[in-house]
Amino acid sequence: MSWDLADAFIIDVDVRAEHIDELGHANNAVYVSWLESCAWQHSRSLGLALEDYRRLDRAMAVLRHEIDYLAAAYEGDQLRLATWIVESDQRLKMKRHFQLTRPADAATLLRAQTTFVCIELSSGKPKRMPAEFVEGYGKALVEPYPLGL
Repeated sequence: MSWDLADAFIIDVDVRAEHIDELGHANNAVYVSWLESCAWQHSRSLGLALEDYRRLDRAMAVLRHEIDYLAAAYEGDQLRLATWIVESDQRLKMKRHFQLTRPADAATLLRAQTTFVCIELSSGKPKRMPAEFVEGYGKALVEPYPLGL
């Protein structure tokens, strides 16, 4: 599979009947849930689970999703979803890129980017990232340039 960036964190996604809408393909809202799942799994792999968020009274909350739906997914498709952390100001904001592919035909179905802001869980207000976030997410930071450029 040809990924947009190096050092991808990848999860497998199986398209099930409950993901399919009236038009016969995976509903666009389902893709957002896949992005969230991938981001959480990546965060946990970096040592930042929900329990850590609660202990630190901080969270990375979605500020903005930008999604390009390039091709449809259908029931039974086996997909691969990759994510990368491509920006972090190490204070409040962080950005992830995503790429969803279907290995059976090498198609890229979706490209997305999500901007997160660090918030204090107890107040919901923006707050500086704790050192654990800076270190944990920082070790996964990649350059946002396509391979081969």
